[in-house]
Amino acid sequence: MKTSKQLERYCKGVANHHRISILLLVSKEDGITLDGIVEGLNGNVKTISSHTHRLVQAGLLNKKYQAQHVVHSLSPYGKKFLKFIQTF
Repeated sequence: MKTSKQLERYCKGVANHHRISILLLVSKEDGITLDGIVEGLNGNVKTISSHTHRLVQAGLLNKKYQAQHVVHSLSPYGKKFLKFIQTF
C-alpha cells in the first residue's frame, strides 16, 4: 500500500488534461519521442516538454536518452494509473 504522500504525487502528476492526453498517447506509441508527442497532440514543444517533465517527476513516465532524442514510455505506475483512468 502506498502512503498518502505517494498517492498525492501520482494524482498531481495527472491533474491536467494535457498530461492525461500524453499518457494515453505514450500508451499507444511506446518509445515515442518528444517531437512525436508534440506532433501527435498538435501542441507546443515547450508546453509538452514541461508536462512530460512533470509526469517523469511524478513517476508515471520513463524517459530514456537515445542519441539526440529522448524517448518516453509508461512506468509501471503509469500503466496502473492509465488502467484506472480508462475504467473510471
